[in-house]
Amino acid sequence: MILEVATLYVKPELMPTFEADFVKASQFIAQAKGYITHELQKCLEQENKFILMVQWETLENHTVDFRTADLFEQWRTIIHPYFEPKPNVEHFVCVYPK
Repeated sequence: MILEVATLYVKPELMPTFEADFVKASQFIAQAKGYITHELQKCLEQENKFILMVQWETLENHTVDFRTADLFEQWRTIIHPYFEPKPNVEHFVCVYPK
């Protein structure tokens, strides 16, 4: 399993509608090949900062299968206009517990 972690900064003027639109966009990522689950966490110290954590079966399920699918374009159309700067995305693998 691979954990994708994206740091998201939402434009302050768009904060009122972000969470509802994120729920709408979630239907698209949830249909992707290799998708396991995802969650969105809001930072307590910085109101417009979030982290998105997505579990994928493989790295390629995210970087190839999802990113080249129509589902990604639908996801992106809804939520990417909210972000400034562009999200920082990293991938992790569990080392403990095994």
